[in-house]
Amino acid sequence: MTVIQKKVSFPANRLQVAAILNIPEQAEEKKQLPAIVCVHPGSSCKDQTAGIYAKKLAELGYVTIVFDASYQGESEGEPLHAEYPAARVEDVRSAVDYLTTLDCVDAHRIGVLGVCAGGGYAVNAAMTERRIQAVGAVSVANIGRGYREYDPIQMLEQVAQQRTAEARGAAPLITEWVPGSHTEREAAGMTELDLVEAVDYYRTPRGQHPNSPNKLKFTSVDSIIAFDAFHLADILLTQPLQIIVGGVQGVFGSYRDGHDLYSRAASKKKDLFIVDGASHYDLYDKPEPVSKAVEKLKAFFKENL
Repeated sequence: MTVIQKKVSFPANRLQVAAILNIPEQAEEKKQLPAIVCVHPGSSCKDQTAGIYAKKLAELGYVTIVFDASYQGESEGEPLHAEYPAARVEDVRSAVDYLTTLDCVDAHRIGVLGVCAGGGYAVNAAMTERRIQAVGAVSVANIGRGYREYDPIQMLEQVAQQRTAEARGAAPLITEWVPGSHTEREAAGMTELDLVEAVDYYRTPRGQHPNSPNKLKFTSVDSIIAFDAFHLADILLTQPLQIIVGGVQGVFGSYRDGHDLYSRAASKKKDLFIVDGASHYDLYDKPEPVSKAVEKLKAFFKENL
C-alpha cells in the first residue's frame, strides 16, 4: 500500500514537537482509519527504528505518527539532549491529542507502539491515557531499572555536584549514550553483545542519523533513575498488550523487562512473543526479525483497533 509521508509538528510540554505523519493512500477515499503513535528508544529519533515500524504499520492501513522527543532531534526544548521521562510520556499523550484532530483518524481506535525505552514510555502513558486502546512494545526496556543497576546513589551524587557547578556558571555536561565508535568501545574493554550492537546501530552507517547525535545532558539522569516505566501496571495497564522481545539476552535487559511487564500488567488480553535467535538490536532494523515482529503486530492491532 502506498504511504504518504508528511512532516508535521504538534504542541507538547509548551514546545513544538517535530514528527512524521504516515497516511495510507486509501485515507483519501476512506476516512476514519485506526491510528498508532510510534515512540523511539532513548538516544534515538523519529528517523530510525520507530520510523521503520511506523512506515510498515502505515503500509498495513494505519495512520501512524512518529516524533522526536521533546528536547531532542528536530523538536524544540532546552536544555538540549535532555531525557526527561515525564516529558517523554507527555509527548505520547500530546501525539494522541494531535491524531484526534485529523479527519482521517478514528479517535476511538488509537494505539501505541514503542521500541526499547520507547516501549516503556508507551506503556507508562497508556496507563493514564485512556484514549489509547491497544499497546505494543518491541524490545521493551524499563529505562529507570537499567540505570538503577549501576550504583545509582553515586551517580546521583555526581549529578548533584554537576548541578551546583552549572548553577555557578559551568558549561552543561553532555555525555554519550554509548561509545562513539567501535574503536572507543574496544579501548574501554566493552564487549557485551548489546553494547557492541548499540554502537553498530547508532554510530555506523547501519542506523546513524544526524537527529540522533548520541548526546545526553548528564543532569537529566536523576529523573531517569527515579522513573519506573511499569509502576502501577498491575492496576492501571488494562488495555490489550503485545510484548515482543528477542530470545538472545543482553545486558540492556529487554528480555527480562518483557517478562516483568507481562507478569505485572493488569491487561486481560496480553501476549509475550519471543523472536528466537534475535537480539535486542536485531528487532530495530534487521529484515527477518522485524518482519516477524510486524506480522505479530499486524494481527494484534487488527484485533484490538
